[in-house]
Amino acid sequence: MSGNKPLEGRIALVTGASRGIGAATAKALAAAGAHVVITARNAGDLEQVEEAIHQNGGAATIAPMDLTESDSIARLANAVAERWDRLDILVINAAILPTLTPVTHIEQREFNRALTLNVLATQALLVNFDPLLKRGQQGRVIGMTSSVGSEARAFWGAYGASKAAFDTLLLTYAHEVQRISETRVAILDPGGTRTAMRARAFPGEDPEAVKPPEVVADRIVALLSEDFPTCHRERIEASGRT
Repeated sequence: MSGNKPLEGRIALVTGASRGIGAATAKALAAAGAHVVITARNAGDLEQVEEAIHQNGGAATIAPMDLTESDSIARLANAVAERWDRLDILVINAAILPTLTPVTHIEQREFNRALTLNVLATQALLVNFDPLLKRGQQGRVIGMTSSVGSEARAFWGAYGASKAAFDTLLLTYAHEVQRISETRVAILDPGGTRTAMRARAFPGEDPEAVKPPEVVADRIVALLSEDFPTCHRERIEASGRT
C-alpha cells in the first residue's frame, strides 16, 4: 500500500455522488487509490465527476439510477458482485431534504419520498451489500447524517425524523455485525458545508461562510485510512478536525 494511495485496490461505492459532498468524496477516494462506483439520478452530472476522476489518474464506474426505484439497489449489488465479488467501502450520502415546515404542515407525499430515500433505501443498501462488505478488505460503511437527527429543531421535523431513523439503522447494523465480521460503521455529521442542500435550507447564507465539501471528503478518506472502532460518530468542523 502506497503512502500516497492509502486506499489502493479498494472498491468503493458512493451514493448521491453527482455533486456536493458525494462528488467530492468520490474524487478523494479515487485520488487515494480506490476504484469508485458512483451513483445518482443524473447521468450527465455523474459523467462529469467520472471525467474529473479519470483526468486525475483515478478509476471510476458510473451507475445512474434512482435508489428509490424497486429492485434498483439489488441490480447494482448484483453488478458489483459480478465484476468484483466484494465491496470494501460503502458511503451512504444520498438524501432528500423535505420542505422546512411545522410538523402540522408536513406534506405527506414529500415526507414519504424522504423516508423512502433516507431510510428505506439505506436499509436496502445494507441488505444487498452486506455479503459483499463481509467479503471485502475490512468492509467499511460511512453514513452521512445531520445534527437534527439527534437534536430536534423547529421546522426540521421531517428531515430530522428521517435522519434519526437513518442513524438507528446504521448503529443497529454495526452492533449486529461487529462480532461476526470485520465490517465497521461510522456516522459522520458534516456540519455546515457548501452544498445545494445547504443553500436550499439557508437561502440567505453566504456560501463562503461555510466550508467546501472537499474538507468533508478529506476527512472521510483519513478516517478510512485508520482502524476506527465500529459505531464511531463525529462531527466535522470547518478545519476538518472533529
